[in-house]
Amino acid sequence: MIARNANIDLNLLTALDALLEEESVTAAADRLGLSGPAMSRALGRIRRTLGDPVLVRAGRHMVPTPRALEIRAQVRQLVEAAHTVLTPAAPADPARLSRVFTINANDLFVTAIGPPLVARVATEAPGVVLRFLGESHIDVPILRDGAADLELGVIDSREPEIRTQELFTEHGVAVVREGHPLTTGTLTARRYADAPHVNFSRRGRLTGPIDAALAARGLRRKVVATVPTFAATLMMIRDSDAVGLANERTAASTIRALGLRTLPIPLDLPPMTMEMAWHPRQDADAGHRWLRGLVRAVLEKAVGGLAAENPAGEGAEPR
Repeated sequence: MIARNANIDLNLLTALDALLEEESVTAAADRLGLSGPAMSRALGRIRRTLGDPVLVRAGRHMVPTPRALEIRAQVRQLVEAAHTVLTPAAPADPARLSRVFTINANDLFVTAIGPPLVARVATEAPGVVLRFLGESHIDVPILRDGAADLELGVIDSREPEIRTQELFTEHGVAVVREGHPLTTGTLTARRYADAPHVNFSRRGRLTGPIDAALAARGLRRKVVATVPTFAATLMMIRDSDAVGLANERTAASTIRALGLRTLPIPLDLPPMTMEMAWHPRQDADAGHRWLRGLVRAVLEKAVGGLAAENPAGEGAEPR
């Protein structure tokens, strides 16, 4: 399809560049994969457009006119610029990046991967700044609106265009202080339900999948508090007999650092798929592709066992 602007055939720039470089209709046609007659017709259109013969015969050869010589360098620059615009971006050079990337994730994710991710960025891309956002108590289209570049965790975005890529599968575990009564004997569903619970919910909800699983057994737990962050949950249970909930793999290092214990929950709870998500406008962005690869590398070292990787931006599914 021929692109036109003010009745000027911009495809003629490529033909003109070849003609000025080769100074031969036949050689220019070979260079562009055109037939001789097609290139002759292109030269005719160029002459009419410029009001100049461009190439004229001198014996057995063709030579450029003064006008052709005057514009040759400019035509070359325009063609090179067009090729640059229409060529896929090269992989980002992290050392030359100067950007702020905003990552949305809950505090457990930030605690698990934030320190090693910041350390890697400081080494590989000193011009990059990471800005971590906490999860909001309301659902907002932060990726669509551009408020965040990347989202990590359980992705429940309702925007159909959002791209997601699976990272790993998580399971919930009960978290208690060392010496908690539930750490001795068999942990049954009834013993678990009878303990006081601190609930994590960014939306302030008092119930969730655990309550549905308990209700199926005719049981009900007592929630003594609900807090908006995992960190608050862990601090509350450290000095009490309350039971908290955390992601087994993501929270492992934090739980160990706080001297807490994890226990398997005696209920049939669905696994959680951890993903990263981004808006399709950043699919091919070289810097964003580098960031997605770096996040995967850091997560692999932090939690291990990531899902098979697709090339960044390729094969990722829209929601």
